[in-house]
Amino acid sequence: MANTRSALKNIRKNKARYTQNRAITSKLKTLEKKFITSVEDKNKDEAISNAASFISALEKSEKRNLVHGNKVSRKKSRCSALIAAI
Repeated sequence: MANTRSALKNIRKNKARYTQNRAITSKLKTLEKKFITSVEDKNKDEAISNAASFISALEKSEKRNLVHGNKVSRKKSRCSALIAAI
């Protein structure tokens, strides 16, 4: 158990950040699944719109240091390759 008031505050802050970060990562997974299903259905217009929302969310999470920059670049590249293959 924490001994100081600042340590208690840090526990509260960490818990709040953890829940926010979990929500964002969950949203990213959902957006990626939507994109993949639209690609598998070969619906190009829907795939493009889903890719745009997925890439936007990826870049926002990169800005918040939740996802590594190289991972974002890799995902963006693969999204564009999948769209081009439709």
